[in-house]
Amino acid sequence: MATLTTGGSNRRSFLRRGPSGVDRFAIAAMEGLAARAAAARDGERDRVRSGGYGALREVVRSDAVSGREQTMWLPEGFDFAVFSAAGSAMRDGGSVPASHGGMACFPTGRRGEWRLVRGHGERGRPGAGSPSGSPEGRYDALGAGGTTTLGIVWRDGEPHFEEAWQSLSGVVGSGAGGPTPWGSWLAAEATCAGTGAGWGAAHGYVFEVPSAEDGEAEALPLKSMGRFAHGDVAVDPRSGTVYLAEDQPTAGCYRFVPEVPGDLAEGGRLQMLKVAGEWNVDTRVNQRPERGVYVEWVDVAEPDPAAAEDDPLAVFNQGWARGAAVFGRLTGCFYADGAVYLAAVSGGDEGEGQLWEYRPRGHGGGTLKLVFESPDASLLSFPQGMAVSPGGSLILCEDTGRGLPALRGMTREGEVFAFAKVAGGDLGGAVFSPDGKVLFANLWGADDPGRTVAIWGPWSAGAL
Repeated sequence: MATLTTGGSNRRSFLRRGPSGVDRFAIAAMEGLAARAAAARDGERDRVRSGGYGALREVVRSDAVSGREQTMWLPEGFDFAVFSAAGSAMRDGGSVPASHGGMACFPTGRRGEWRLVRGHGERGRPGAGSPSGSPEGRYDALGAGGTTTLGIVWRDGEPHFEEAWQSLSGVVGSGAGGPTPWGSWLAAEATCAGTGAGWGAAHGYVFEVPSAEDGEAEALPLKSMGRFAHGDVAVDPRSGTVYLAEDQPTAGCYRFVPEVPGDLAEGGRLQMLKVAGEWNVDTRVNQRPERGVYVEWVDVAEPDPAAAEDDPLAVFNQGWARGAAVFGRLTGCFYADGAVYLAAVSGGDEGEGQLWEYRPRGHGGGTLKLVFESPDASLLSFPQGMAVSPGGSLILCEDTGRGLPALRGMTREGEVFAFAKVAGGDLGGAVFSPDGKVLFANLWGADDPGRTVAIWGPWSAGAL
């Protein structure tokens, strides 16, 4: 299979790239989300019931390897495939780890060939699970998490799963992360566990995984990017600055300013967001949508504190002591249309979630704006991930605990509709192929440690 070049030329040239057409449309979707929230507060309900796709119908498909059946409800003309379930054999002789999480889809340089780099949030107890990867490649000999890379080919009008292999091993709770503009995945650990809890190494770091790697990448912890419970990661392609979310009820928003843009291993400065002129602003409650505030960034003196295992807020507290702001459990983080978007899944007066927009201005600060706050769970509750569709709308991974988990579409006018529903498990990790033909997502649940689905069909027939 052809590989994607991710050498020095790519790292140097990524800063010159402009935003994609999808990114340019993203802001319209965000504005529609805010408009929908305002309408819901005024008592209006959704006018769009299907996004133009019509009624959902039941589709049943089986994983060719495990034989396990999966049921989804999709619009007419759409189909799906299920593959690469936890425990399935991989090309390198290992087994697919459990707890499928976030992922990104990268081109290989050949038309219709892609690579998915997929995170696995395996935690467990030291030695309780099967360690991932090869003994010589593991960061921690006891760690069962990491990433896998999947080869996908579009052929005969549908995507075909070809092979999978371990691309990062020996880490813990690495279901979150984000793609870089130079073709790699930043795998982020959502735990600060370490040797005191019986692990073979300290955890709570970010690791870089090139999508072009045909085997295991070097498991190098990027310690200057902070040791805390990480959520997703986003990279500003104009500056190379990395934005990091913190997956805790008491969370900070961080940025990492690299010494060499595109080469994160060279180190840099970790900083935490602070509202300019105000001290320790609590963004979780009493916030007004669309009211932008100017923010600045305060340095975190010790991004890898020795006390982090015993105190998971050891990094947060450094920024807090300098007046930084607090958010409610930041799990989502992505870049679009010149801004960074942060999903605070427990934020808001109703505790049903917020979406924040940070728009950088130069190298100093920027503006922070609350784009959306869910007024009630019936509109939207705790999205576990989101993706911008080829048409500039949003796909939201939602599991409210009331009925079937769903992939919900959101139009640029802010109307929400159920695009797909799934029997059993949670949904997350949604991402489109680079050409917009296929939507990939991950499923997992109490009786199912994880699998990946691919959905395709007439996207242009509706709002997505």
